[in-house]
Amino acid sequence: MLQIYILMKEKFSQVIAGTMAWGRWGKQLKTKEMGSLIHHCLENNITTFDHADIYGDYSTEAEFGIAFAESGINRSDIQLVSKCGIQYLGTSRTNKIKHYNYSKDYIIWSVEESLKHLKTDYLDALLLHRPSPLMHPCEVMEAIAKLAQEGKIKDFGVSNFTSSQVDLIFSEVPITINQIEFSITNHLAMYNGVLDQMIIKKIIPMAWSPLGNTFKEMTEQMKRLHKQLEIFQEKYNATKDQLLLAWILKHPAKIHPVIGTTNNTRITNANIALAIDLELEDWFFILKASQGHKVP
Repeated sequence: MLQIYILMKEKFSQVIAGTMAWGRWGKQLKTKEMGSLIHHCLENNITTFDHADIYGDYSTEAEFGIAFAESGINRSDIQLVSKCGIQYLGTSRTNKIKHYNYSKDYIIWSVEESLKHLKTDYLDALLLHRPSPLMHPCEVMEAIAKLAQEGKIKDFGVSNFTSSQVDLIFSEVPITINQIEFSITNHLAMYNGVLDQMIIKKIIPMAWSPLGNTFKEMTEQMKRLHKQLEIFQEKYNATKDQLLLAWILKHPAKIHPVIGTTNNTRITNANIALAIDLELEDWFFILKASQGHKVP
C-alpha cells in the first residue's frame, strides 16, 4: 500500500467555499467580482475553495486562477481542492458520452491541467469526482504516488463514494477525504455506514448541498422542517440556514459543509453558524421534523 503520512491537524477550513456556481454554470462572476468574493470568504474564516475540472464546462478553474493571481492573497493562506475523472459532455471536449476516466495518465494530466488553470504549483487535495465501475485501485495508486512524490498534491480523497468503494481504493492508497451529499433532507450517510467509516478511518467528511431541498420546494416535509426551524430561530438568535449548518456541524464525524452560495450575507452567516451549539434534544427535534417520525 502506498504510504502517505498525514499530520493530524486541521488542514481545511470548517466551512468550505464551493465554486461550481461562480462561473458559467451560475453567477458568471467577472474577475474583480470573483476576487472580491475570495477576499470575503477569507474575512469569514473560509480559506478552502472546492473546485472540479468540469465546472463551467472546464472553464471555472481558469477564471478563478486569474482572479486569485490578481487578488494579492498568499498561496499559503488558502487551500485548493479539485476533482477529476468525470468526462463531461460539453463544448470544450470531444467526449461522445458522459463517462469516467481513472487511468494513471489521465489522472496525472488532469491534475497538471488544474494546476495550470488555478495558477498554483500544488493542490491541497485531489478527489476522484465520482466512482467508476472500471476504476482499479492499483492504477489510481500509481498516479497518486507520482503526483505526491512530485509535490503536486498534498492529500488525496474521493467524492460520492460508498463505503465499499472507499475500501476498494483504500486497499492501495490512503484516503483522507470523502465529499458526499449530506443535509437535513439527505442524511442517508448517517445510516448506511458512510459516516461511520469516516470516523473509524479518520477520513474528513465534506458535505455538498448542505442545505438540501429546504429552500427549493414546499412539500409536507419542508413545511414540518420550516415550522421547527422557526421555533429555534428565536432561541438561538439564528437564521434558518445557520441552524441547518449547525445541525450538520454537531455530527461527531466533524463534517465540513461545502457552501455553494456567492451571496456575501450567506457566507457571513455560515461563519457565524460555527458558534451555534445545538442542544442535544433540539438536534433530534430537527431530525424528527425532516423524517416525519421519531427516531426508532
